[in-house]
Amino acid sequence: MFTSMMNAWFEAARFSADSQNVIAMRLMKLASGGPNAAKEATQMVAEKVAAFNESQGALMGALIAGKSFDTAAAKAYAPYRRAVRANRRRLGA
Repeated sequence: MFTSMMNAWFEAARFSADSQNVIAMRLMKLASGGPNAAKEATQMVAEKVAAFNESQGALMGALIAGKSFDTAAAKAYAPYRRAVRANRRRLGA
């Protein structure tokens, strides 16, 4: 039990750090202006909508299938985790 709690804590800390890095890199890109900034802003909104839709689908699918709330939460969190990590790699951190 202790190990799973620590793993969850480390994952939350890693997700938080990755999110902050993505936010900082995006702000720098947006502040630079130009066509790349406009493209980044459009892509950012599209990715957020897509991650939200995927998350809601995964959550509802897990709950309808009778999975536990913990399992459903993990499935709902996965699209956000994938999107943040992909953006971190893409933006160069």
